[in-house]
Amino acid sequence: MHARPPQTPGTSSAMTVGRPKPELPFWKRKKLSEMTDREWESLCDGCGRCCLNKLMEQGSDKTYFTDVACRLLDCSTARCKDYKHRHKKVKDCVQLTPRNVRRLVWLPPTCAYKLVAEGRDLYWWHPLVSGDPDTVRAAGVSVAGRVHLTEDDVPDDELEKHIVTWPGKGVGRR
Repeated sequence: MHARPPQTPGTSSAMTVGRPKPELPFWKRKKLSEMTDREWESLCDGCGRCCLNKLMEQGSDKTYFTDVACRLLDCSTARCKDYKHRHKKVKDCVQLTPRNVRRLVWLPPTCAYKLVAEGRDLYWWHPLVSGDPDTVRAAGVSVAGRVHLTEDDVPDDELEKHIVTWPGKGVGRR
């Protein structure tokens, strides 16, 4: 007669033996350069912070965010009005790549591309973690409803009057 290992209520040795370990999510097991286009695009949480006009301090990496959005950003949804053609319509729209996310100093601290490139995890409110795209707004990360002007409304020489600090801050715990 063989002794059985002690069990806690609700478990059986059949339930624990041979159970496959859950697979890590793609952003924890793949490098940015190994991701499919679909995986890459899903890293964007849709916050819209990278679509805000920014001012760079001369001679340093200091970035100042403004509450003035790109002309293509829908300020009520924080989504690009013409994502497919954005690079043709907005000359300084930056295409994020696995290589440049490590060098772009102006990406917000909550940016999933930046976090994954640095080997860090996504925040709880990221849609890939929460399963709900509305958690980005609920957590106060989205620019939706927080910005009301675009670069078509504000001349470049007045951008300094629109500097705000909230887009450069992290939000929530991981």
